[in-house]
Amino acid sequence: MPFDPKDAIAEIQGQRATAKVDPSLNSFECPYIQKRCPKRSTNLGDEAYPVCSLWKANRNDAEVEREVICVCPKRFYQVDWLDAVIENCWPFDPPTDPVVATEVKMTGFGNVDFVIADQGPDGEIKNFLSVELQAIDITGSVFPAYEALRAGTDLPKRPTYGFNWDNVYKRYITQLVRKGYFHHHWGTKIVAVIQDQVYDYVINKAEFMRSTDVRNSTVNIVFMTYTFEEDPENPGQFVPRLKRVEGTSHASLQQAILYKEAPSKDAFKEKISQSLNRK
Repeated sequence: MPFDPKDAIAEIQGQRATAKVDPSLNSFECPYIQKRCPKRSTNLGDEAYPVCSLWKANRNDAEVEREVICVCPKRFYQVDWLDAVIENCWPFDPPTDPVVATEVKMTGFGNVDFVIADQGPDGEIKNFLSVELQAIDITGSVFPAYEALRAGTDLPKRPTYGFNWDNVYKRYITQLVRKGYFHHHWGTKIVAVIQDQVYDYVINKAEFMRSTDVRNSTVNIVFMTYTFEEDPENPGQFVPRLKRVEGTSHASLQQAILYKEAPSKDAFKEKISQSLNRK
C-alpha cells in the first residue's frame, strides 16, 4: 500500500511538511537561528537536511497516539525559552544585567549549550544558571520520506524509523546527574529543556523525587518541558508550548537510575537455562 511521506515527517525547515517542498529556495536557512540548517545526512554530503520533527505514528495507526516529536534542538528556538528560564527557574535576586554565553566548555566538566549569567559593571560573573536543549535521535531513517516529499511522490511502504528513547535515558540523563552534582557544589542549577514526551519516558523508567518548587536550594536539576501544539496564530503549523517546570536533585536522579527493584532471581535462573539449552 502506498505511504504518504507527510505521515512520517511533520516539519521541514520549520514548516508543516508538504509535497514538492524545496528547502534550497531560501538556501536551507533555518527560520529559528537565521542561519543555514546545521543538520546533515550521509546521503546528502554537505547539503543541509532540514527535518525538524517527525510523527510518532501515522494517521492510520489507531493504536498509538499521533504526536509531533522534535528531532532537532534548534526547533525550541521558536519560543523565548531564555526568558522562560529566568521567569520560572532563576533562584537568586533578579539579574541586573543578564547575559547569555554559548557553548561553555571546561576540562573535567564537559560543556553546556548556554549559561545565563548576571554580569557586574566591571564584567565579573555573579549568579548564573546553565541550560541544555535536548531533542531525540531516531533509529532507522526517514531519508526516503524526505526524498519523496521533495519529489512530490508517495513511498511504496512506510519508512523504517523509530525514536531512540533509551539513548536519551542512558546518555543525557547520566550527564545531567554528573553536571547536577557540579552545580550543587557551585550553589546553582542546570536547566534541561526537553520535550514533554521525552520527560514522560524518563519518569516511567526512573521514578525520582520531583518538586515544582524549583527555586528551592535542594533542587539542582530543573526540567522545563515543551509539547508541540497547533499554532493558533498560524493555522496548520506547530508551536512549542511550555507544559511543566519541575526539578530534582542529582542524588535523587542518580539513585532512581542505579537502584531499581531487583528482578526475580528465579526468573534470571530460567533465562540462564534457556541460554544453555540454545547451545
